[in-house]
Amino acid sequence: MQLPTEVIIYAVIFVGVLALVEGIYLVAFGKSISLNSKVNRRLDMIDKGVGREQVLEQLRKEMQQHMKSQSIPLYSLLADKAQKAAIAFSPRQLIMIMVLVSGMAFAALSIATATDMVLRVALSIAIGVGAVYAWVNRKAKKRMSMIEEQLPDAVELMVRSLRVGNPFTSSVQIVASEVEDPLATEFGIISDEVAYGRDIGEALKEMAERLDMQDLRFLAVAVSIQQQSGGNLAEILAGLAKVIRARFRLFRRVKAITAEAQWSGKFLSGFPVACLLIIQVTDPHYYDSVLDHPLFIPACFFVGIMLTLNLIVMRVLTNIKV
Repeated sequence: MQLPTEVIIYAVIFVGVLALVEGIYLVAFGKSISLNSKVNRRLDMIDKGVGREQVLEQLRKEMQQHMKSQSIPLYSLLADKAQKAAIAFSPRQLIMIMVLVSGMAFAALSIATATDMVLRVALSIAIGVGAVYAWVNRKAKKRMSMIEEQLPDAVELMVRSLRVGNPFTSSVQIVASEVEDPLATEFGIISDEVAYGRDIGEALKEMAERLDMQDLRFLAVAVSIQQQSGGNLAEILAGLAKVIRARFRLFRRVKAITAEAQWSGKFLSGFPVACLLIIQVTDPHYYDSVLDHPLFIPACFFVGIMLTLNLIVMRVLTNIKV
């Protein structure tokens, strides 16, 4: 029976496609776009001689281009993730990469397997779209996690700057210069926008909505209220930093508590598949007697649907909002 070999081939092709997309990204943009660079990307571009206005225009284009392309068929599935990940690829380039890797997956499946043409086409499209989506989703999760972790320190840095007499706009500029990416570039864009005349409360609000982060919304609201009614902004932000840290600790605690349930769901869904693969490797003819049964294929689809529902239900049950 060819099933175990083909399943392994499908998995290898999928992993290879993921590595290919990452390689294309690194070749196109290099280490300058790395999230954990000690010198943030905005300052690096300025140091290379790019004008401040050009840097702002390029970074804003990268951060807004994906949400403007949600009307493109299929692209709406990953537009939000690509926006949060600040993927430098344009929507057209991402679609071209999907087509490219789907074609390569089709060629690999044609060479390595004897799958029917219709199934090969469907699997190739699924691998191409799925691999790009998985890559963008991983980038988005990593970037958002880093921003959430950096934000309390950034707010406290602004508090210290305000307490020594600096205006809030200078405090934002200090954050853009002193902290690492990805938060530094985000605050650098705000600093440049304010320098060109934009209201800082409006800029913070747009960043919070674009990243869909509640803590940033708190920051934008606090700054907007202080602009309208006055008050000690340093004390307000100091209290906000404590709230953000408390929410962050609570989120980590909830994540630790729900980790067992999450992994239980993954294990219960993955264990039958692992058993199937082990049985096929150890005894390839184990299911030969039932392969021709009319209920075999429907049963396989039913089991796959139930395993997927198990993952979805466990994810919903453990997705506790903090």
